[in-house]
Amino acid sequence: MSQPTAKLAPKAKPQVAPAATPAAPTPAPVAAPVETTEQDDSKEDWDRVVDSFDEMNLKEDLLRGIYSYGFEKPSVIQQRGILPILTQKDTIIQAQSGTGKTGTFTISALQLLDPKLAHNQILILAPTRELAQQIYRVARGLSEHLKPTIHECIGGTDVRHDAELLRRGVQFVVGTPGRVSDMLTQRALDVTKCKLFVLDEADEMLSSGFKDQILTIFKHLPQDIQVVLCSATMPPEILELSAKFMRNPKRILVKKEELTLDGIKQYFVNVQHEQYKATVLFDLYSRLTITQAIIFCNTRRRADELTERMTQQDFSVSCMHGEMTTTERERVLRDFRTGNTRVLISTDLLARGIDVQQVNLVINYDIPQRESYIHRIGRSGRLGKKGSAINFVTDRDAQQLAEIEAHYKTEIIELPQDVVL
Repeated sequence: MSQPTAKLAPKAKPQVAPAATPAAPTPAPVAAPVETTEQDDSKEDWDRVVDSFDEMNLKEDLLRGIYSYGFEKPSVIQQRGILPILTQKDTIIQAQSGTGKTGTFTISALQLLDPKLAHNQILILAPTRELAQQIYRVARGLSEHLKPTIHECIGGTDVRHDAELLRRGVQFVVGTPGRVSDMLTQRALDVTKCKLFVLDEADEMLSSGFKDQILTIFKHLPQDIQVVLCSATMPPEILELSAKFMRNPKRILVKKEELTLDGIKQYFVNVQHEQYKATVLFDLYSRLTITQAIIFCNTRRRADELTERMTQQDFSVSCMHGEMTTTERERVLRDFRTGNTRVLISTDLLARGIDVQQVNLVINYDIPQRESYIHRIGRSGRLGKKGSAINFVTDRDAQQLAEIEAHYKTEIIELPQDVVL
């Protein structure tokens, strides 16, 4: 059978029968189950909006840091999400990627922090070291005039150095579950007086992969600690699980049909079979003007293979995944942030929270799981900018694409021949 000529768009969209979205498995709870009674959701939802940072009664030095960092007006989620945290309410924040969730909980944390107290007051956890580093950079930037002690507690760094710094007392800690759990076990990090605990990308953090580490961390925290959960997606089982360790949380939730970013155009290309993907990609790459793009693969092996194949065809690309060393990952991400490389091939390691403002295109070389889809395409169109997502769909993927469309109540259209991104 001869290979067909690569085309940017199929003649017709694959036809599949609508399928019911399968129920996600309920993860194991991080604490012993407790009996809960059904409550009126309207009493828990938070709808108050504050239109400017000046109206939030923030510290003068924090306001200076916010404006110096480049924030002029709070984003929609910041208008609704900062105040409930400042009133010391447990809070669940769900909003699209790129809408300012990191700024929401970081500004709130810096406002709640008492600079006169040297002990740990803020603990923020993220699922990957790259996301933790990004939160750390935002916290440092916003707190330029406050000068709190802030430390990133992540894997790939010297354990003894971490322990020494934490034993001296650090007011604001941003870390990953593994290293933070280790520091607590070693009694290097004392969180007995911590006042705010934030779980970023909470749906992933409360999944089975992090369950034991999160449980260990919760055992060290005060019983009355304020808890904030943030994510672009908050499945029902995670909301149910949150009742085990949150007290009447204020909820800021977007509806499922509102999750897809308005600023992101979504397309598909029917490549028919796996072996034709690379040919279509090469053709696509030569036709489009790309500021910066991320190409997502489902496995590390696939990412490496695609990188090698594109390099052999004289395309300038870089690659990043979890099997690379810390130094390699930092170098690749730094080169991508600074624009030294325009195209980055990655696994879902980069799907959550990583903010590179110049990215205008995401290509799903492999169709992701339903919950990962919005995280991936959210890497383009950051903070209201325009972006595009292109999905490579084989005949076998057609049903999965239909389920993604049904779940988010969106339409992913075929890529026109004359598309301009």
